[in-house]
Amino acid sequence: MKRIALLAIIAFGASNISVMAQKSNKKGMKKVLFVVTSNDKLGNTGEKTGFWSEELAAPYYELLDQGVEITIATPLGGQPPIDPKSADPASATEDTKRFDTDKVLQEKLKHTHKLSTINQKDYDAVFYPGGHGPLWDLVEDKNSIALIESFYNHKKPVAFVCHAPAVLKNVKVNGEFLVKGKNVTGFTNEEEEAVGLTKVVPFLLEDALTQNGAKFSKGPNWAPYAVEDGLLITGQNPASSKLVAGKLLKKLK
Repeated sequence: MKRIALLAIIAFGASNISVMAQKSNKKGMKKVLFVVTSNDKLGNTGEKTGFWSEELAAPYYELLDQGVEITIATPLGGQPPIDPKSADPASATEDTKRFDTDKVLQEKLKHTHKLSTINQKDYDAVFYPGGHGPLWDLVEDKNSIALIESFYNHKKPVAFVCHAPAVLKNVKVNGEFLVKGKNVTGFTNEEEEAVGLTKVVPFLLEDALTQNGAKFSKGPNWAPYAVEDGLLITGQNPASSKLVAGKLLKKLK
């Protein structure tokens, strides 16, 4: 009986240590906020848009697989629209294939947090995937603008890929545009022309950031290219998603 009681005590102690370790690990986990568009209309074309699936999936898994806890928020809350062109099998990558069968992530996307309820204090960094959707909602969204300013002012990394750097258009720090004098990249004028949407989008990302004083640079069309300037990380196109996530991971560590 004494031996059984002793074994029970040891087992109970080991169980408590395991629970405490799990809590400790979770407490030490880095937390990143993903901000995704709620807009599904491609201007006045009658066509659909949204976020580009690879630009969410690739960084999501790059961070998740390194133990980062990810929360997703949108201006309206709930399910964000996926750009139908990004779901085309011709655009598939290993990350988008994983995304398509990931029930946990699909469920998380159905129940995204409303952006107005988010506080930067709860996160270590913020990441914005692109797609054309953000050009019509997140660029002008006051909650998004204030959130980016707050992350940056509290010395936390802010990262964007493809069309997402466009949301920096109205972001200011100490009365100056955040991008002024900063090295940035994003979806280029040439790439926009190649997809035939220069007359559809409300503005050209490259022009807008340059006009706000950014030092805009770019790589070859559709090739991976990302730029880091202090806390600001930007990527040129969908192929740059993992580069941006890698730079963000280094900042978090």
